[in-house]
Amino acid sequence: MLIGLLTAVAASICYGTGSVLQAVGSRKAARASDIGAGVTQHGGPNLASTAQAAMTWEFIVGTILDFLGFGLGALAARLLPLFLSQTVISANLVITAVLSVKMLGIRLTRKEWTSIGVVCGALVLLATAAGHEGGHYAPAATHWSLLAVTVLIIAGGTVAVRFLGGRAAILAGLLSGLAFGALGVGVRILDGIDPFDLGALLTDPALYAILLAGTGGMYLHTIALQIGSVNGATAALVVGETVLPGAIGVLWLGDASRPGLAWLAVLGFVLAVAGAVAVAWFGNHEGAEAEAASPDPVPVA
Repeated sequence: MLIGLLTAVAASICYGTGSVLQAVGSRKAARASDIGAGVTQHGGPNLASTAQAAMTWEFIVGTILDFLGFGLGALAARLLPLFLSQTVISANLVITAVLSVKMLGIRLTRKEWTSIGVVCGALVLLATAAGHEGGHYAPAATHWSLLAVTVLIIAGGTVAVRFLGGRAAILAGLLSGLAFGALGVGVRILDGIDPFDLGALLTDPALYAILLAGTGGMYLHTIALQIGSVNGATAALVVGETVLPGAIGVLWLGDASRPGLAWLAVLGFVLAVAGAVAVAWFGNHEGAEAEAASPDPVPVA
């Protein structure tokens, strides 16, 4: 349990730092380009502007940290109940918020700090209540269903952000979170890991769900960072990557809380999601206004 918790915390730090560095890269690319040159007719960033953002050194370092976070998060998903591992990893919201103050000049409001405090308190409740981790087996139909849902999330999200444009920041963050949640589930049920069997690994649809969820989730998260508040986008991601795998872990994979502490686990889970939603709401309104009022306004990429 301790090793799993430390692994999840390390993944959270990597993800949180990576998100801020990616936001810095996105904004640098936006300032370097002409306003309106990288947007679709609906006001959202096109593929060229997203690719330009991905070429900055900040974005590249942030992506490397994300891959490192992915590896650590995958290990945590095998060692801990999903409702605990995914929620601890989602604490990258706190890392993102704190670093955005220094690196992006964003002034957090009292409501945002309070919401972040609620998330931190909820994580303590979850860690206290978490019990044994369930199994790794799931029927073949579950593996195929996971791949189908992942395709739907990525394809639907790509179309949605294209037509919603600048209004799609929270939606893009939420869908990227759902993709990363699907990734966590895929890692948990992946065949051919223990014992290692290359044939079973390569023929498992969950492997391709993991690959698609990772790349597609990264793309949607980049879009969210380009067009919205970094804290709001990250908080929406937190909701997506926490609720889905947590529910699947409890309902189908046998994850459980300690005897007599189910109520504490439920309370911690609800508070974590509610706190993340609050950060998304306030970060997309008051936080965004504070960012817009900074001495170096950022044009939409």
